[in-house]
Amino acid sequence: MTFRKVGVIGAGQMGNGIAHVCALAGYHVGLYDISGDRIQAGLATIDGNLSRQVSSERITTAERDAALERLTAAETMESFEDADIVIESAVENEEIKRKIFAELCPHLREDALLATNTSSISITRLAASTDRPERFMGMHFMNPVPVMELVELVRGIATDDDTFDKIRHFAETLGKKIANAEDFPAFIVNRILLPMINEAVYTLYEGVGSVESIDKAMKLGANHPMGPLQLADFIGLDTCLSIMQVLHDGLSDSKYRPCPLLVKYVEAGWLGRKTQRGFYDYRGEKPVPTR
Repeated sequence: MTFRKVGVIGAGQMGNGIAHVCALAGYHVGLYDISGDRIQAGLATIDGNLSRQVSSERITTAERDAALERLTAAETMESFEDADIVIESAVENEEIKRKIFAELCPHLREDALLATNTSSISITRLAASTDRPERFMGMHFMNPVPVMELVELVRGIATDDDTFDKIRHFAETLGKKIANAEDFPAFIVNRILLPMINEAVYTLYEGVGSVESIDKAMKLGANHPMGPLQLADFIGLDTCLSIMQVLHDGLSDSKYRPCPLLVKYVEAGWLGRKTQRGFYDYRGEKPVPTR
């Protein structure tokens, strides 16, 4: 199979990033979300990000224009009836993802492949909710997708070799580098990264340091490009909490218990940059620590 058309479900930060790199790599891309406004916002973000790549001379104006021509708004899932692969990148919630697959699968060609951009949920369980578990696997892109090189590829127990080979080749055509991960909770990157972020929140919760001092300590003391609390805001505190809950439930180890302060911030709707408030307040000229 030679992929020509790619479907992307979810026009948020990850979904529009995936659509961006697919269109830039030469694929025709349909971008779907639950409302037309969300799709248009996603397409506008892609346009802006492509223009920034032109300004930084990473791509040419002609490449940007060609990529935009290959992008379309998919108003319904029926638009994916001729897609070669559909990548789901909705919110990190297993029930919502299952509902999406139940609605999507009847509209797909029999030989179409399915991938999920989940950052933590079992690929095997998600695959079992589809009509094609052997043609289903995980493609965990990193954020921001147009910048980060890595894609974690995760096979479910039913994923066949042909599907894996095709999706690995597809990821490489996007200019990505591959890390193969087994189907364990949170895979590789988030299995290591999110407990570190959760521990940073515990450090704040217990009063060991302030937001500013914790982030400064890890940037200057461990040479991290971004402090863990700043990174949590960038990822989204709701996503951080979801991944920690998957780790805690899936591995039954108390070391993965989400920090109560992380839970409290999510309950307050302080989800980070996307809501303009998390461990930092982003509503002014520069971010201000909230604790």
